[in-house]
Formats: sequence, structure tokens, C-alpha cells
Amino acid sequence: MVSPSLLFCAVASTLLARAHGASVQSWFVQERRAAAPESFAHAGPPPADTVLNMRINLAMRDQPGLEAALASASTPGSPSFREWLSKEQVEAFATPSDATRAAVNAWLSAHGVAATAATPAGDWLSLKVPVGKANEMFNTQFALFTHVESGRQSVRTLEYSLPASLRGLVKAVHPTTSYPKTGAAVPAGCSSAITPACLQALYQIPATSVPATTKSTLAVSAFSDQDANKADLAAFLKKFRPDMSSATTFSTTLIDGAVNSQTAADAGVEANLDIQYTVGIATGVPTAFVDVGDNTQDGDDGGFLDIINALLAEPAPPLVLSTSYGFDTEASLAESLTVSLCNSYMQLTARGVSITFATGDGGVASTPGVACKGKPFPPTFPTCPFVTLVGATQGVPEIGASLSAGGFSNYFPQASWQAAAVDAYLAQLGRTNAGLYNASGRAYPDVAAQGADVQVVVDGRTASVGGTSCASPVFSAVVALLNDARLAAGMPPLGFLNPWLYANPQAFNDVTAGSNPGCGTQGFPALAGWDPVTGLGSPNFVALKAAAGL
Repeated sequence: MVSPSLLFCAVASTLLARAHGASVQSWFVQERRAAAPESFAHAGPPPADTVLNMRINLAMRDQPGLEAALASASTPGSPSFREWLSKEQVEAFATPSDATRAAVNAWLSAHGVAATAATPAGDWLSLKVPVGKANEMFNTQFALFTHVESGRQSVRTLEYSLPASLRGLVKAVHPTTSYPKTGAAVPAGCSSAITPACLQALYQIPATSVPATTKSTLAVSAFSDQDANKADLAAFLKKFRPDMSSATTFSTTLIDGAVNSQTAADAGVEANLDIQYTVGIATGVPTAFVDVGDNTQDGDDGGFLDIINALLAEPAPPLVLSTSYGFDTEASLAESLTVSLCNSYMQLTARGVSITFATGDGGVASTPGVACKGKPFPPTFPTCPFVTLVGATQGVPEIGASLSAGGFSNYFPQASWQAAAVDAYLAQLGRTNAGLYNASGRAYPDVAAQGADVQVVVDGRTASVGGTSCASPVFSAVVALLNDARLAAGMPPLGFLNPWLYANPQAFNDVTAGSNPGCGTQGFPALAGWDPVTGLGSPNFVALKAAAGL
């Protein structure tokens, strides 16, 4: 029996090919999925006057060159180690070639569509297209899909094509085959207490303030209408960092119409957590709250691309960016869109910025509520190799937190810098979970930090929270302190971290107990060395400082 979604896709393609006089030779299928995710229901055609806010990602002029330059700058022992690229140098690699731009512009002009550059390098184009015109341009049939839980409707398709003349020139188009559900990772509270003092003791993090002249900078991102409250930060510092001035605060960068309300009742758990554990750990490092509003311009990327584009446009972006938000799974975004987003992360890391992401709180299921019993483990979002993925530990002594999302990507291959560590783990693992994960995929998390029983102040009251969203700001604060020391010594910032991290496993507290169950399994066990629960382990600041050449 043919499913309704498959029948819809096949009939739509046939009718459109006839309607537009398309031949098999003149089109190629850019992207296709068999059906929408189970949580989305097909709801018929969109209104005829629907206008799609579309984005198109163009091939970089020299992506291999940028990858090679980044590899050279991030690999210990390289002659150009940590010689990070300038904004202009990155854009020289990322700007599409004249031939690419000419071909794409000719195609758009033939359809009477105008596009504007949406990024400093011009590798993303923004355009508004009526749905009927979009059907014609992409040889498809857009439809309405309803997210069953929220009732929210989106215009999407199961398959789209491009003219053969654009093969290899266009990397991603959206909104098309991505079906995301964005939300903050705000996990459940627990009974015991992890505070800044606990983290300083566990990880040997200094409590002394960096000099007022520091060149180190740190930022946390915010989505889902999460507001960081300055009064709550002051109360947090008074209670948990009495050695710091409670007047210590943060700057705010507003994107996409965001408004960081200071009304007490609007304080967000995730936003307050991220600010309190960056300001409260990276003592004295200037910290920015980068708030993404609801008026996002990047379609299915849900603001994740907007924030990177905004930072790419800055002459001196923050040197560390922590994010504790994500989509439910890697497959929420189409592979092409995910790869294009990852390439934007590459551009930012090539400028010496370290990017961290919380891995998620569903164990091998990636996110709580994802249905995967009897199915392969769904990878988390993002699995991009150019970001550092942070898992969670719990307890003292530390064990791997059961909620810590970890595993292997289906979109990205295993990175060379992690091959030895991951292969050693797989040899120990043997046949456990065989067939449920992609053993040749990019493995994660890379590192971990405390993610349970963490104390925060929200709307004037102390609460206990847990999750990898606690771990990412903590690890980012450690990186910001290391950057301060390096910059003070006349050295460049750490930038893209991963090759250096895996080259220095001795700089971490190896966590060898715990697991991350999910999908009806016991998940992966934490073992000696790297593992898909805690990565290389939790940070040892003194050892990391030595590994950083200080």
C-alpha cells in the first residue's frame, strides 16, 4: 500500500513536470524525503496568496581552501597554529564565484524574482516568492503541514528540484524539506546543589577576577522568548558569588526583533541559567546576551543562522559563543540545510571564535519525547564538526548523566581529529547497540560538565535545574578564562577547539561510569577515554591551561 505522503509526492512531481513542460534532463532532484515526520500531518494546499520567505545557500568560492586554512590554524603542530583568519579572509573563501552568482541570478531573473544578499559573504540569498511561483521554480508542490502537538502550520514539501544548470551551485533551499520544532532545553530540577563554588573546586577554576583590561569576550545565545533578568543575576551573585560585586552585569545584543524584558515574571530559566553560569564562572570576562526574537529571517533555521550571520558581520565578534537550544533531532533540518548552516559555523570559528552547544537531554534519543523504541538512535542537533558539543555529568565523584545526549551523526562523517579516540571506544564497545548507530559518523559529545542539581535564581527564587544546557555555559566560561590568559600573554585565542581538545585528553577528568539510556535500550556506557556520554570528560582548568601553552 502506498502511503498518502508518498502518493502526494509522486503525483505532484508528475503533474508539475507536465504543467511546466519539464523534461527529465532539465531538472535534478535536489532533496527528497519519503514522508513528513510522524508529528506533522498533511493539511492540504496553502492559500493561493501565500508568500514564502525563502533562503538559498550558494556554493562557496573555495570551501576546501577555507577548510584547509581552518585545519591549519586549529591543528597543534601546524606552522600556522592559531593564526586565525580575518573577516575579509574568510569572506574571500566564502563569497560565491562570479560564475555561480551569474548562473543563479539568471535563473532568478527568468522567473522575475529579485534576491538580496543575507550574509556578509553573499553565500546566502534572501527572496520572497509566491507559493505558485515557488512550485514552478522548484518543480514541486508546496503544501500545508500541521504540527500535531502545537497546531502550528508550515508550508513545506517532500521533494524539490533545480534546473540542471545549477547542479553544485545551490547547496540548500528553504523552507523545503525541513520540519523543525524549536524549543529551549529546560530540564527537570533535582534535590542536591551544584553552585559556582562546587564547579570551582571540581574543575580547579580560579575565583579571582580577570583584569579590567582583558581582551577576552564571551556570549550566550537565547531563543524561544527567553529573557535574562539582571535583578536575578544580582541576587544569584549575592548568594553564590559573594566575593564578586553583585553589580556585575552583561551587555545585550538584540536580533530579529528581540526584547529582553526586565519584568521579573518574564525571566526565563534557560536564559538566567546561561547568564548566571557564564558571568558567575568566567569572573570579570565581559559577557553578552545575544537574544534572537520571533522575527527570524532564516526560515527553518529558526534563528540559528541569523545569530551567526549577525556575528559574522561584526568586526570583533565575541570569542566564545555558548548555545543551550536546538531542534529535537538532527533530521529536523534537511541535510543540505544543516550542512550549509555548519559551513556558516566554520566561517565564524575560522575567525578565532569558539562555539559550544549543549547536546540535548534525551540520552541516545537526543531529546525527551522523541519516539525511537525499536529504531536506530536519532542523532542530536547540531552535529556540525565545527562546534564543540558538551554533554553532562552528575554527582561527586562525577558519573555520566543519564540524560546526556550522545552518539553519532548521520549527516557528517567522523572527523579526523577524533578518529583515534572514537575508534578506541568502539573497539571496547564491541557488538553493543550494533545496527542502532552510524559508527562512521561524527561522534559526540566532545566534552562534558556538571548537568544536574544546578542552582539558579529565577524571578527572585532559587531553583534546581539539570541538563546539558547547564554544561555548555560552564565549559564556555572555562574557555573564556583560558582566552584571557592567552591574550594577556600575547597569544591568539583558542578559536576552533576540537582538534586541540582531542590532542590533549590528559587535560580532562576522565569519567568512566554512567550511561545514557533511551530508545528502549541502555544506551552507551561511559568507559575509559572518550565515550558518547561524556566525551573526553570534564574540564581540568590547570591541565587545560598547561595544554594551552600557559
